[in-house]
Amino acid sequence: MTEPDSTFDSAAELLGRITEQLGTQLGHVHPYGRRPRKHDEEARPPMNVPTLVPPAAARAATAPTLVAVGHGSRDPRARATLTRLLDRVRELRPGLDVRLAHIELNAPLLDDTLAGLAAEGRDAVLVPLLFAPGHHVTHDLPAALAAAPGLRARVAEPLGAHPLLVEALADRLAEAGWSPADGTSPATGVVLASAGSRDPRSGAEIRRIATLLGERLGGVPVLPAYASAAAPTVPEAVRALAARGRHRVAVASCFTAPGLFATRAAAHAPWIAADPLGAHPALARLVLHRYDRIRTRLPARELAAI
Repeated sequence: MTEPDSTFDSAAELLGRITEQLGTQLGHVHPYGRRPRKHDEEARPPMNVPTLVPPAAARAATAPTLVAVGHGSRDPRARATLTRLLDRVRELRPGLDVRLAHIELNAPLLDDTLAGLAAEGRDAVLVPLLFAPGHHVTHDLPAALAAAPGLRARVAEPLGAHPLLVEALADRLAEAGWSPADGTSPATGVVLASAGSRDPRSGAEIRRIATLLGERLGGVPVLPAYASAAAPTVPEAVRALAARGRHRVAVASCFTAPGLFATRAAAHAPWIAADPLGAHPALARLVLHRYDRIRTRLPARELAAI
């Protein structure tokens, strides 16, 4: 009888050792690949977790306010046109604070806009909706900033000679009836009408725009002309082209919005006249381009009026 009992005891002892080993191994197995955290790991961030980047709209909300500065006009269409342009700018840069201001004639006036931004503690970049350096860009805008000493702001370059501007000018001419064949015709020419300035830098910039537009149109001659303060006038430029055998003359409108100067320039067109640039998509992109260039030039903490 002792042998069966001994056998049973040996089997029970073996089964106990197997159970103990299985229990030890199963203690290291964790469902779904998880393991218990140690106490010192609770406050420790997980390793190799990518840093979350704020969405573009959130970054735009903390960027300096873009103040688009128009001249102002008694034509009621002008303010509405610039409002549509800035709506397009906002579509391109969601979350960016974009405001319209005028040097004169229309509300909101620039001084009031800058005072409001200073009271809000905002930084700002002023983007002139003008095409060349002149009195407004070199004097009026810096003077407005000087009158708002609590505001950290910069003045961007005017829209100027840029491929985006040329794209908008060419598109407006095409809408008026210009065709690719007109660019190679010996009978066609273009007058680039703009406001005009006594500042020689302004005339040089408009001439550069005229050169770029001529190249874009296929080599057609493009003569700059001015509504005030400079020569030639639009009628004089039309006659100059006619003297060269260019009797089919189009007038390109180097104006952001309808107004007295744009209307007068169009009235002198012997053939077709383009509309002001208005809310053209390329012009909206150019506004943001000018904003970005000056905004990124210095760290945000070093904003200063220039």
